[in-house]
Amino acid sequence: MVKIVADDAIPFLKGVLEPYAEVVYKKGSLIGPEDVKDADALITRTRTRCDAALLEGSSVKIIATATIGMDHIDKKWCDEHGIVYNNAPGCNAGGVMEYVFSALYGTAARKAINLEGDTIGIIGAGNVGKKVEAMARSLGFKVLLNDPPRAAAEGNFWFVSLDEILQKSDIVTMHVPLDESTRRMCNADFFCRMKPGAFFINASRGEVVDEQALMDNIPHLGPVIIDTWNNEPNINRKLMDMVDIATPHIAGYSYQGKQNGASAAVRTIAHFFGWSELYMYFPKTEMENESVRLNLHGLTQGEIASVLQYNYPIFTDDFMFRLDPDGFERLRADYRYRREVFVE
Repeated sequence: MVKIVADDAIPFLKGVLEPYAEVVYKKGSLIGPEDVKDADALITRTRTRCDAALLEGSSVKIIATATIGMDHIDKKWCDEHGIVYNNAPGCNAGGVMEYVFSALYGTAARKAINLEGDTIGIIGAGNVGKKVEAMARSLGFKVLLNDPPRAAAEGNFWFVSLDEILQKSDIVTMHVPLDESTRRMCNADFFCRMKPGAFFINASRGEVVDEQALMDNIPHLGPVIIDTWNNEPNINRKLMDMVDIATPHIAGYSYQGKQNGASAAVRTIAHFFGWSELYMYFPKTEMENESVRLNLHGLTQGEIASVLQYNYPIFTDDFMFRLDPDGFERLRADYRYRREVFVE
């Protein structure tokens, strides 16, 4: 029988694959070589580092991660050793988009900042960035996009340089994958080039930010909103005290996002092993897979802030995290998933 090792924090997974395989569930950060040595497949989140230290000498043939990011997978090593891997692109894009605008409007309301006519600069225009762009345009923001891979493939008409986006944007929001081109891209030079008083939002990966450079430049920035951190779960407490919103890497933790992630992981495994009954698997749950439909047209900025906070009161997440910074992983594991918004 096929053996699968799975992160026990992935929702909607238990019981689905058991008719076809032996499934062993374990906390993602504790999955080690002994657990996977005789496993055929691995289902992960970002807390399991899939590299030679874990996989050397194992029988793992495929890795399915229920996440957008794959920076926890050593793709080069897996390619060299014939291990297939797949992610869940765009699975939590709607949740991250909702996080960005709940944080943006909530912080603007608290600080009496007028967003009318502002320019939002989106760095990274993939699945998440596109959602943020669409919401921004529907709310009347001017939008600038920076995405060198897309610009190279599609031409520069829709995209601007990093320098232009930093100089002209009142809000800068990060939605890049983590790789060698983006690691520490938000450095001292980056922050010095931002407009004085501009928002900075990072809900991509913590390591895209040089945290010391951010702390040094906070005095000339506007509100700073951080969901992803260097050295998770051992986050920078000094930085936490300096930012306007701090959350424990839960921007994408929507109900639909978790359904999408689990679905993608199961379908990946099913197609690899030929379990045709699961090729189109999607979790059946007590909550219908429907977004909260909102009509924000014609509302004032304050009314938009109230509506977004009602659906996702982001300051509750901020408050709970500040109460227990050491509870980073517990807060994530016990998180009550929110429903995504759809703006009509």
